Amino acid sequence: MSVSTHVLDTSIGRPASAVAVSLQRQEGGAWIEISLGVTNDDGRVGALLPATMASAPGHYRLTFDVAAYFQRRAAETFYREVTIDFVITDAGHYHVPLLISPYGYSTYRGG
Repeated sequence: MSVSTHVLDTSIGRPASAVAVSLQRQEGGAWIEISLGVTNDDGRVGALLPATMASAPGHYRLTFDVAAYFQRRAAETFYREVTIDFVITDAGHYHVPLLISPYGYSTYRGG
């Protein structure tokens, strides 16, 4: 099982670099942080799930620190963080892109 992400800034038509991303897993009623990453110059974080972690179906979430990204661009934004909750059901690859602008965002399961 693997989890990756890609952040694209649709307001400027470029990848969003240096965006902090946290991967968490829900265990009982608590969220447990699994890993932290930062998008590279192409807006990607390739491997958020540590290789030492056993494949485990469950409820996960990615949290993106978009406020810091837009602040570096000197752009106002409506969002401080974007959180994407998703369910992993099997040992496949889960690519979860984020398309962001100062006043909107969308996401989907990529390939």
